[in-house]
Amino acid sequence: MRLFHAAISSNARRVTLVAEHLGIPLDLVDVNLGSPDDRRRLAEVNPNGKIPVLADGDFVLWESCAIMQYLADKVDGHDLYPRDPQTRADVNRWMFWACQHWSPAIGILTWENVWKGMTGNGPADQAELARGDAEIDAAASVLERELAERRWLLGETLTLADFAIAPSLMYTVRARLPMDRYPNVMAWFARIEALPAWKHTEPVW
Repeated sequence: MRLFHAAISSNARRVTLVAEHLGIPLDLVDVNLGSPDDRRRLAEVNPNGKIPVLADGDFVLWESCAIMQYLADKVDGHDLYPRDPQTRADVNRWMFWACQHWSPAIGILTWENVWKGMTGNGPADQAELARGDAEIDAAASVLERELAERRWLLGETLTLADFAIAPSLMYTVRARLPMDRYPNVMAWFARIEALPAWKHTEPVW
């Protein structure tokens, strides 16, 4: 299987975390999103022009959480994506939440504090920084409550839900995310950082 990705992409890291944790070998194809040629080649496999994209023979799949689910379903004997309908629905709920609420909130500050300057789009906008802070607070407050008495998002078992949410926090220092306000979230994230899969997918910045 081939994965079109960029190591500094949190969306792509969702997928590499799952593959690493489950021992699934992937042929990694690095995509430089600043290269017109790489973008053209990416558009050939994903009409949205975004990473990650998985190619498994003739089957091409985009959207990070869909790829995570696909990889988890290809391997037996693990708890990352439980078969019980209600537990699986709970995992799916958090994966959708990660895409709809968590990642977009953090994306505001990563754009303003990291990517904006790197791409020559000027200094950070103070109004956007304030909006990002408020959006993160709304989402992180949900996580903080949920993780008050849980080791992982669904309790004592690591699942795709954890791997869907954690990668956005790889930008904590560089994007100056206000995460010190949420001790339960950061204790959970420390457990994520201790996992071999996290250590083995750490990008070189």
